[in-house]
This record gives sequence, C-alpha cells and structure tokens, in this order.
Amino acid sequence: MTSTNKYQVVIGLEVHAQLMTKSKLFCGDSTAFGAEPNTQVSPVSLAHPGTLPTMNKKAIELAVKLGLAMNCEIEQHNYFARKNYFYPDLPKGYQVSQHTAPVCKAGHLSIATTIGNKNVKLNRIHLEEDAGKSIHDAHEQYTCIDLNRAGVPLLEIVTEPDMHSAEEAFSFLTELRKLLRWLEVCDGNMEEGSMRCDANISVRRMGETELGKRVEVKNLNSIRNVKKAIEIETERLIGIVETGETVIQETRSFDADKNTTFSLRSKEEADDYRYFPEPDLPPFYISENYIKEISAALPILPAKIKSTYISEFGLSDYDASVICSDKEDTRFFEGLLQHTKDYKAAANWLIGPLKFYCNEHNISLASFPLNYEVIAELISLTQSGQVNFNNASTKVLPALIAEPGNTALQMAAILNLLQETDSGALEDWVNQVILSMPEKIKEYKSGKKGLLGLFAGEVKKLSKGKADMQLVNKLLAEKIN
Repeated sequence: MTSTNKYQVVIGLEVHAQLMTKSKLFCGDSTAFGAEPNTQVSPVSLAHPGTLPTMNKKAIELAVKLGLAMNCEIEQHNYFARKNYFYPDLPKGYQVSQHTAPVCKAGHLSIATTIGNKNVKLNRIHLEEDAGKSIHDAHEQYTCIDLNRAGVPLLEIVTEPDMHSAEEAFSFLTELRKLLRWLEVCDGNMEEGSMRCDANISVRRMGETELGKRVEVKNLNSIRNVKKAIEIETERLIGIVETGETVIQETRSFDADKNTTFSLRSKEEADDYRYFPEPDLPPFYISENYIKEISAALPILPAKIKSTYISEFGLSDYDASVICSDKEDTRFFEGLLQHTKDYKAAANWLIGPLKFYCNEHNISLASFPLNYEVIAELISLTQSGQVNFNNASTKVLPALIAEPGNTALQMAAILNLLQETDSGALEDWVNQVILSMPEKIKEYKSGKKGLLGLFAGEVKKLSKGKADMQLVNKLLAEKIN
C-alpha cells in the first residue's frame, strides 16, 4: 500500500435519482420497475416524428422539495436544453436536460465525519430524462436495447469537489439516500438502478489548492462499491504521482469481483454536447407561492427528529440514528411511544427483536403482527422485572405472534416464565448453590470476585430461568460475604 499521508484525495459525486412519479417526464408511459422489455413505451418515448413532449408537473414538485430540504436556492425561471450525443439506447439522438439551467443551485447536506459534522456543498440539482438500457448478455452476437427506462424522470445531484475520503463519500450517499426516501422523492434502490452514482476523484499534495487531474468512475451500483472504488482509485492515482508518471483524465469503471477499476475511455478533451434550448418545451416559472406551499408541506427532517430523541428521550446517538434512518421505523417508534414512556427500552425492542423478526420474515415494521399495546405490555413486563428480556424476546414474543388474543402477562404465565420474587424461594436456591460449591466459595473469598457470575448462573439454572436475578445477586453477595 502506498502511503497517503503526503496526499489529499478530492472527491465530487454525481448522483442520479429516479423520481417516484407514476409516469415519465414528458409522456404518460409507466415508470414501474420490472416490466418486460419495451412494453412501457409510446411514440413520444420512442421519438417518433411529429410527437411533442408535455411536462410532468409532479417531477417539478419533487425537485423543489429536495432542493428545499438540501438548503438550495430555487431557480424560478426554468427551461430545458437538448444535450446532443448518439448512443444506441438514446432514441432521439439527444437527451432533454436542465444542465445549463438547474432548478436548484448551491445548497449542502450535513454528514457525520470522524471529526464532527460537515456540510458537503452542492453545485446544483437539475431535472433530466433517462436514456434506455443496453443489454449485453441476452444474446451471443448482439446487444439488445430496452427502452422502458427512456424518458424516466431523473434528478442529477452534483456536489462540489468537497469530500476528502471514501468514508465521507459513503456517509454523504447514506444520508442522501435516507433523505430521498424520507421525502418520497426516490426509493434509493441502487440494485434496481433508481439511484446511480459516478465519482470524480483526484489527488494533490497536502497543502496544495489546485485540483489534480480527475478520473470519473462510473457504473457504481451500491454505496459500498462507491467507497471501495474510491479507495482503490486513490491508491492508483497516488502510485502514478509517486512514480512521476502523468495522470490521464479518463472515465473508468469498477469491477466489484476483481476489486479493481479499468479504463473505459479518455476524457482529455471536454465532450461537446452542443447544448441549445429545447424548442418543443416552453420555459416554466416556479412562483414564490408555489415554493412556500411545498416548504410548508415538508415533513420534519430526520436530523431534527434524531436531535430530539437524543436531547429529550435520552437515546444514544447510535439508537437515534438507526431509528431515524427509515421514515417507517420512525413512524412505528412514535406510535409505540403513545403507549410507553420507557424510551430506551422501546428503542432496544425496535432495533432488536422487532427488526429481527421483520428481517427474518421479509416484512416491514408497518406489517408487524402485534399492535403497539401488546408490545408496550412486553416492555412493561421486562422493565418491572416480571420477565427477563431474553425470555420475553425469544419466547413470549413468538408465542404472542403465534397465538394472538392473550395479553403479554397472560402468555408469560402460560409459559411459566414469570420471575420468582418470593424471598423464601430465592433464598432456598441460593443456599443450595452455596452448599454445592464449597471450593469455589473459598476461591471467591480469597479474591476471585468474578465467580459471583458463576453462582448467579447456577441459581438461574436451578430456578429454570424464573429467579429475579437482581435479587439473587443481592442475596448471594450478602450470604457469601
């Protein structure tokens, strides 16, 4: 590995997010994923002569919504341009894009780093249509074209070259995907191609301000792959500079199986896309009132909710982050808090047994088979010491799901899991353990205080898990000492 302490990596990201509209950007074709190839097309998306585009108003609304959430300046006077290039999956021979006049300018997204929070600056967010898809492995001799995706509405989110590690890029994409899903702008599914990322990477010596020659790594289909590709490319670029060679400005791709990047094409000269205003689409104006309406309808953003959970509910940063990573999880947690004020216990149950059950059964929390009241009863049972957490989560919870209708207390009683708190019974079990382990008792008294856990474990076995372990530990300490 080449030392990186002499160099600074500079990273900018270009993220394409497919908007959650039912129809395409300029026509009524469906945007649903998974249809048979070329079944969600029309004369407009196939670029038949004489057809004219019409604007999807929902796409503008989603663009403004994301721009406001990312602290952008909203451009009120907007128009589209033609980006001219020829590729088999581009029916018109040009792409309709806002590249020269983005709907959202500047802005930032806050991310967590090892040295605290950082605002990653944005360059712009703009609307554009997607191209089709080339399929290279469906036929031995030919490349096949699927135009279902042609015309699907995209937002391109472009950062400034403002990140300096693969970890920062990973954090940015994680936060961006969370925000896109939270706002219901994009589902963030990178495996299905509804969120795609290209990374622009360069290196320079520490202290320098001029950017080095950059390479663009495309075809990154997961956040982990973005991180890995940046790490690999950073090493490669530093190696080139260290040996005195010249970095070639180029487009590269990432091979996840081989953990390497490879060259696609040189980009020494800027592509000439010959932009000009789209003559078939009139300019559109976003009024101040429209912006205010969207702003007023914005949901509370996850960062603010997370802060509330930490400051007011006493949750750890980790617990609050996990719960706020998904809008549905947050909604479920808020519903649960209507029935219990044991905030930390509620968080533990949600992050632990409830999510585990959902993952095992491939369902969401919204489909969890027990209602809030029953889960709150379970929390109360464990918090009061009537049932230990392990028994409650591994035995009582599955039994309640299998046989709904009983209360948590009733089910714990049926399963004979209610903890024994009677001092007489506890004392009897403690005495039996002490009498059965005289040598270990001597070792404990000679200084091996860790043996207290062994004694407690024996009492737990003897009671078949029913003993209140807090009282057991107290009794053990009193009797042995």
